[in-house]
Amino acid sequence: MTTERGQTAKAEETRGRILDGALRLFREHGFAETTMRDVASEAGVATGAAYYYYRSKEDLVMAFYLRSDKEAGEAFAKAIASSKDIKKRIRGIIDAKFAQFAEHRSLLTALLKAGVDPRDPLSPFGPETKEVRDDNIAWYARAIEGSDLTVPKDVAPYLPRMLWLYHMGLIYFWIIDESPGQRRTQRLVDTSLDLLVQLLRVSSLPLMGPLRKRALKVLRAVEEE
Repeated sequence: MTTERGQTAKAEETRGRILDGALRLFREHGFAETTMRDVASEAGVATGAAYYYYRSKEDLVMAFYLRSDKEAGEAFAKAIASSKDIKKRIRGIIDAKFAQFAEHRSLLTALLKAGVDPRDPLSPFGPETKEVRDDNIAWYARAIEGSDLTVPKDVAPYLPRMLWLYHMGLIYFWIIDESPGQRRTQRLVDTSLDLLVQLLRVSSLPLMGPLRKRALKVLRAVEEE
């Protein structure tokens, strides 16, 4: 007799097998060229079964986002625990995400158009991906907490989101970077992160107060919109 737990475990195994098959096909043949029928065949299930677990290829991509977010947690926590140096913590998170996405770079390239349109359900800036976005922002909040960075109180509420936006900009550049091994991206991370951390460290100085207030005014205006 099959228990409810056994049925749930089997369903999760099937769900995972379908997602793994889809990701293989997306890498090998491209997102646009792959059909749900192809995905079902790759996973060894009926087409109807594939549609039972995932309504569309977009659902599969959303599942990929959620899985990636969950799996990244361990690497992020390790990066934060390894040092109190804020630069090393941020770099650790960025490097972990690049390593995680490395084999899926072709899929992310295909999704680039969706990424820049917040109305697209697969956009990292849209309402459908809020769970993943909020979780990544929370990791940057953890990276700041207990680090060697002194953050002005007026800047603190905005900084985790700012770091996430910086990270998203780097991912975009990495996706379109065709240099061998994406060396241009690595140079960009090295130089921009060094500058960013220096700016953050001087932001708490009294002489930076007026400039900081102007910057925060811009950020608040954007948040209101």
